[in-house]
This record gives sequence, structure tokens and C-alpha cells, in this order.
Amino acid sequence: MLNTSLSHWLQSTASLLVWLAVAALVFVPLERLFAARRQALLRPQWRNDLVYYFLGGWLPPLAGAVLGVVVLALADRLLPASYFRWLGQISPWVTLPALIVLGDFFYYWAHRWSHHNRWLWRFHAIHHSAEQMDWLVNTRAHPLDLIITRTLASAPLLFFGLKTHAGAGIGSLVLAITAFNVFWAFFIHANVRWRFGWLEQLITTPAFHHWHHANEGAQTNNKNYAAVLPWLDRLFGTQHLPERLPNAYGIGEPLSPRLADQLLGPFAPPPRT
Repeated sequence: MLNTSLSHWLQSTASLLVWLAVAALVFVPLERLFAARRQALLRPQWRNDLVYYFLGGWLPPLAGAVLGVVVLALADRLLPASYFRWLGQISPWVTLPALIVLGDFFYYWAHRWSHHNRWLWRFHAIHHSAEQMDWLVNTRAHPLDLIITRTLASAPLLFFGLKTHAGAGIGSLVLAITAFNVFWAFFIHANVRWRFGWLEQLITTPAFHHWHHANEGAQTNNKNYAAVLPWLDRLFGTQHLPERLPNAYGIGEPLSPRLADQLLGPFAPPPRT
């Protein structure tokens, strides 16, 4: 058992290292050649972000595996077997768009809640604390923030079988979506000046997500929650996408640069006012 767990951990770590190396090989040159803002390659707290990267790669998947067992057990008990048989007969080319749209729909609301719930924001604020944007900012996230957001976003998809029963051969498509989402999450945080015209109405871009990290006041903060589909923000009134990029990023709140303080601080009782 111990050997199996160690083997899984080593495989996970190797996979994380490969993803990190590939991302660095892609985005470091892009940010040097097409930078939206000239800034140092190694910005403040980049070491913390590397630690967050590995914590996010180890702990949330473990929690997600436990969640999956619970959710699937509930689904098997509460939903009829005929439903899963019907779902398995639907073409992947029907269920795949449904998986993308519903996945981003649930993510949108989970993400939005993390901004407007005071307790959840204490964890999510760490991701927004970066005052300079680059590809590595994508990794800056408290593990509990990731666990909560991914749980809220994925539990409905698991419960209704979209990730487990939806069409023969969809497993490889789901894997492709996951790989795309990982790459795209790095890309939309990247310090690049590109704009994409009408495509920005169909898919999130760096400009779209940079405004999600903006710190320019109430008129521009708390916008652009979608991970992939920006029309969800248009639909729910939270899109903000002017021609320029933000002048300031961050949260405007004091945050210790020490990793231990960032990891443990959100659990502390809020100060009395």
C-alpha cells in the first residue's frame, strides 16, 4: 500500500514537473517577445508560486478523488440505471459541448461566490494578490480555494454522469479538454499584449482575464469570472472588456509575503471591528 501511494505520488510529481517545464518553455519566450508590460523575469513571490503549483497539483486531486467516490455513490443510489444507459448512448459530439458549457457554468458561479463570500474570499484573495501579471500567477492559489471551487464546479457533472457515463470514447475527449484547460489557464494569465478581435466574444483571452485581476475600484473589480466562455459573463452582467489593459492589479489589502502566513492566515478568526 505504501509503495503504491509512493508510486502514485512520484508519477504525479513527474507529471507536474513536465507541465511546468513545458509551460515555462512556451510562455517565458512569449512574455519576453510580446510583453504587455516590461517587468523582471523573476517577480516578487515567484518562489511561493512554485510551492503553490505543487500543492495545487497534489492536494486538490486527492480531495477530488474522495469527492468523486461520494458523489458517484449518491448518483448510483438516487438516479435510475436507465438514465445512465441512456446517457451512454448519446453521441460524444452532443455530450462534449454540454460538458464544456455546463462545466464553465458551474465554475462561473463557484468562482463568483469565492469573490462575494467573505470566508471564501480570504482564501481566494491569495490568487488575486499578485500586483504583476504573468503565466506563473496562474499557480498562486491556496489549496483549499482550489478544492472548494473545483468541488462546486465538478460535483454536478459527476453526479449526472457527464464525466463518467457520457458516450463511448468520450474519456479521451475529456482528457483533451483537461489538457486544454491547463494550458489556457496559464495563457490567460500571461503578460502578453495580444488582442483577438471578435474571438474575444467566444473564448477567454489574456485581456479578458487581466481585467478579472484588476484593482481599479468598484466599477472594474469583480468582473470576468468565466474560465473559457466569456458570454457567461455577458449573460450574467459581469463582463468588462475595454480596449486597454488594467493600470493596477492586486487586492489593495495587506498580505504577508511569507508562504506560511498565506497558507495559515485565512484560517485565523477575522479581526474584530
